[in-house]
Amino acid sequence: MNAYNIINFSNHCFTPFATFAQMKTAFQQNINIRNKRASFDFEFIEKFVAGIVLLGTEIKSIRLGKVSMNDAYCHFVNKEMLIKNLSISAYDFGTCNNHEVLRERVLLLNRKELNKMERKVKENGLTIIPIRLFLNDKGLIKVEIALAKGKHTYDKRESLKDKDARREMDRHEKY
Repeated sequence: MNAYNIINFSNHCFTPFATFAQMKTAFQQNINIRNKRASFDFEFIEKFVAGIVLLGTEIKSIRLGKVSMNDAYCHFVNKEMLIKNLSISAYDFGTCNNHEVLRERVLLLNRKELNKMERKVKENGLTIIPIRLFLNDKGLIKVEIALAKGKHTYDKRESLKDKDARREMDRHEKY
Protein backbone atom coordinates (compact mmCIF):
# COMPACT_ATOMS: atom_id res chain seq x y z
CA MET A 1 0.00 0.00 0.00
CA ASN A 2 1.56 3.32 -1.02
CA ALA A 3 0.98 6.84 0.33
CA TYR A 4 -1.53 7.74 -2.37
CA ASN A 5 -3.91 4.99 -1.26
CA ILE A 6 -3.76 6.04 2.38
CA ILE A 7 -4.42 9.76 1.83
CA ASN A 8 -7.14 10.73 -0.61
CA PHE A 9 -5.97 14.00 -2.19
CA SER A 10 -9.14 14.51 -4.24
CA ASN A 11 -11.16 15.51 -1.16
CA HIS A 12 -8.68 18.17 -0.08
CA CYS A 13 -8.45 21.65 -1.55
CA PHE A 14 -4.67 21.68 -1.16
CA THR A 15 -3.83 20.12 -4.50
CA PRO A 16 -1.52 22.22 -6.65
CA PHE A 17 -4.23 22.86 -9.25
CA ALA A 18 -6.85 24.01 -6.77
CA THR A 19 -4.52 26.46 -5.08
CA PHE A 20 -3.38 27.84 -8.43
CA ALA A 21 -7.00 28.32 -9.52
CA GLN A 22 -7.84 29.98 -6.23
CA MET A 23 -4.85 32.28 -6.56
CA LYS A 24 -5.76 33.09 -10.16
CA THR A 25 -9.34 34.08 -9.30
CA ALA A 26 -8.15 36.11 -6.32
CA PHE A 27 -5.62 37.93 -8.51
CA GLN A 28 -8.10 38.58 -11.33
CA GLN A 29 -10.45 40.77 -9.42
CA ASN A 30 -13.33 42.46 -11.18
CA ILE A 31 -11.91 45.70 -12.59
CA ASN A 32 -14.54 47.98 -14.05
CA ILE A 33 -13.63 51.67 -14.00
CA ARG A 34 -16.20 53.98 -15.61
CA ASN A 35 -16.08 57.52 -16.95
CA LYS A 36 -19.33 58.72 -15.38
CA ARG A 37 -18.97 62.28 -16.57
CA ALA A 38 -18.84 61.18 -20.23
CA SER A 39 -22.46 60.04 -20.40
CA PHE A 40 -23.56 63.39 -18.98
CA ASP A 41 -21.48 65.53 -21.36
CA PHE A 42 -21.71 63.43 -24.53
CA GLU A 43 -24.18 61.45 -26.60
CA PHE A 44 -22.65 58.12 -27.65
CA ILE A 45 -23.04 57.21 -31.31
CA GLU A 46 -20.92 54.07 -31.67
CA LYS A 47 -18.87 52.01 -29.20
CA PHE A 48 -15.67 50.01 -29.70
CA VAL A 49 -13.46 47.86 -27.48
CA ALA A 50 -9.72 48.43 -27.80
CA GLY A 51 -6.60 47.03 -26.23
CA ILE A 52 -4.16 49.38 -24.55
CA VAL A 53 -0.36 49.30 -24.33
CA LEU A 54 0.64 49.55 -20.66
CA LEU A 55 3.71 49.18 -18.50
CA GLY A 56 3.92 46.78 -15.55
CA THR A 57 3.52 49.42 -12.86
CA GLU A 58 0.51 50.86 -14.70
CA ILE A 59 -1.23 47.48 -14.63
CA LYS A 60 -0.58 47.15 -10.90
CA SER A 61 -2.03 50.62 -10.28
CA ILE A 62 -5.10 49.79 -12.38
CA ARG A 63 -5.64 46.60 -10.38
CA LEU A 64 -5.63 48.78 -7.25
CA GLY A 65 -8.23 51.05 -8.90
CA LYS A 66 -6.08 54.19 -9.04
CA VAL A 67 -7.34 55.52 -12.37
CA SER A 68 -9.08 58.76 -13.32
CA MET A 69 -10.75 59.02 -16.73
CA ASN A 70 -12.46 62.41 -16.27
CA ASP A 71 -10.56 64.49 -18.85
CA ALA A 72 -9.40 61.65 -21.09
CA TYR A 73 -9.89 61.70 -24.86
CA CYS A 74 -8.45 59.94 -27.92
CA HIS A 75 -6.72 61.44 -30.93
CA PHE A 76 -4.84 60.27 -34.01
CA VAL A 77 -1.09 60.64 -34.55
CA ASN A 78 0.53 59.02 -37.62
CA LYS A 79 -2.45 56.70 -38.21
CA GLU A 80 -2.27 55.47 -34.59
CA MET A 81 -4.85 56.19 -31.93
CA LEU A 82 -3.51 57.54 -28.66
CA ILE A 83 -5.37 58.13 -25.43
CA LYS A 84 -4.49 61.38 -23.70
CA ASN A 85 -5.06 62.59 -20.11
CA LEU A 86 -5.80 59.11 -18.77
CA SER A 87 -4.45 59.49 -15.25
CA ILE A 88 -3.02 56.27 -13.81
CA SER A 89 -1.47 57.04 -10.43
CA ALA A 90 2.10 56.01 -9.74
CA TYR A 91 2.49 52.59 -8.16
CA ASP A 92 3.39 52.97 -4.48
CA PHE A 93 5.95 50.16 -4.47
CA GLY A 94 7.45 51.10 -7.83
CA THR A 95 11.13 51.91 -8.05
CA CYS A 96 12.82 54.60 -10.08
CA ASN A 97 11.36 52.85 -13.16
CA ASN A 98 7.82 53.93 -12.25
CA HIS A 99 5.62 55.25 -15.08
CA GLU A 100 4.57 58.82 -15.85
CA VAL A 101 1.07 59.56 -14.57
CA LEU A 102 -0.31 61.39 -17.65
CA ARG A 103 1.59 59.88 -20.55
CA GLU A 104 -0.04 59.17 -23.90
CA ARG A 105 -0.87 55.49 -24.34
CA VAL A 106 -1.37 53.64 -27.62
CA LEU A 107 -4.74 51.97 -28.30
CA LEU A 108 -4.83 48.73 -30.27
CA LEU A 109 -7.57 48.47 -32.91
CA ASN A 110 -8.00 46.96 -36.37
CA ARG A 111 -6.98 49.14 -39.30
CA LYS A 112 -10.58 49.16 -40.62
CA GLU A 113 -11.90 50.43 -37.29
CA LEU A 114 -9.18 53.09 -37.10
CA ASN A 115 -9.90 54.33 -40.64
CA LYS A 116 -13.65 54.39 -39.99
CA MET A 117 -13.26 56.41 -36.77
CA GLU A 118 -10.72 58.80 -38.28
CA ARG A 119 -13.07 59.49 -41.19
CA LYS A 120 -16.04 60.17 -38.88
CA VAL A 121 -13.99 62.44 -36.63
CA LYS A 122 -12.81 64.54 -39.59
CA GLU A 123 -16.16 64.70 -41.45
CA ASN A 124 -18.74 64.98 -38.69
CA GLY A 125 -16.76 66.75 -35.99
CA LEU A 126 -17.23 63.91 -33.52
CA THR A 127 -14.85 63.14 -30.68
CA ILE A 128 -13.57 59.85 -29.31
CA ILE A 129 -13.70 59.37 -25.56
CA PRO A 130 -12.97 56.42 -23.26
CA ILE A 131 -16.03 55.18 -21.41
CA ARG A 132 -14.82 52.20 -19.42
CA LEU A 133 -11.61 50.45 -18.42
CA PHE A 134 -12.09 46.75 -17.65
CA LEU A 135 -10.41 43.37 -17.35
CA ASN A 136 -11.49 40.78 -19.92
CA ASP A 137 -11.76 36.99 -19.50
CA LYS A 138 -8.13 36.42 -20.51
CA GLY A 139 -6.84 38.83 -17.88
CA LEU A 140 -6.05 41.64 -20.33
CA ILE A 141 -7.00 45.24 -19.66
CA LYS A 142 -9.26 46.74 -22.32
CA VAL A 143 -10.73 50.19 -22.93
CA GLU A 144 -14.23 50.77 -24.23
CA ILE A 145 -14.23 53.91 -26.37
CA ALA A 146 -17.09 55.71 -28.07
CA LEU A 147 -17.60 58.07 -30.97
CA ALA A 148 -19.45 60.85 -29.23
CA LYS A 149 -21.21 64.09 -29.96
CA GLY A 150 -21.21 66.86 -27.35
CA LYS A 151 -24.50 67.68 -25.63
CA HIS A 152 -25.89 71.17 -25.28
CA THR A 153 -26.99 72.47 -21.88
CA TYR A 154 -30.67 71.86 -22.60
CA ASP A 155 -29.85 68.25 -23.53
CA LYS A 156 -28.07 67.87 -20.19
CA ARG A 157 -31.10 69.22 -18.32
CA GLU A 158 -33.34 66.84 -20.25
CA SER A 159 -31.17 63.84 -19.35
CA LEU A 160 -31.25 64.90 -15.67
CA LYS A 161 -35.06 65.06 -15.79
CA ASP A 162 -35.22 61.58 -17.35
CA LYS A 163 -32.87 60.23 -14.70
CA ASP A 164 -34.97 61.73 -11.88
CA ALA A 165 -38.16 60.34 -13.41
CA ARG A 166 -36.64 56.85 -13.64
CA ARG A 167 -35.48 57.09 -10.03
CA GLU A 168 -39.00 58.10 -8.89
CA MET A 169 -40.57 55.21 -10.80
CA ASP A 170 -38.13 52.76 -9.23
CA ARG A 171 -38.88 54.17 -5.80
CA HIS A 172 -42.63 53.69 -6.31
CA GLU A 173 -42.16 50.14 -7.63
CA LYS A 174 -40.36 49.11 -4.43
CA TYR A 175 -43.33 50.13 -2.25
